[in-house]
Amino acid sequence: MIHHVQLACPRGSEAVSRAFYVGLLGLAEKPKPPALAARGGCWFSGYGAELHLGVEDDFRPARKAHPALLWPDLDALATRLTAAGYPVTWGDDELPGLRRFHTQDVHGNRLEFLAPAT
Repeated sequence: MIHHVQLACPRGSEAVSRAFYVGLLGLAEKPKPPALAARGGCWFSGYGAELHLGVEDDFRPARKAHPALLWPDLDALATRLTAAGYPVTWGDDELPGLRRFHTQDVHGNRLEFLAPAT
């Protein structure tokens, strides 16, 4: 089993990370242990996943590598992301039995969201 997936973020971007991951996606922020909190970044959890955003001074967004998250209401999430100005690229025909789309977070990191096809 995977404990968490880490994505990179620029230094000082915690507020916009929270706005995206908590405000838009609806994840909960998870407190970082004090020894790690000093490094910056933030942690989020929800829907059976845990995502850590870690600061990289020479930050470049991950355009290909990405987490793929099972999501309970894919259409509602796609609607929220589109309304907020984030790209939603559907790929329903590529994985039998799954509906999915790709988007990017506030930092440009690629994210994939999936749900069983009904």
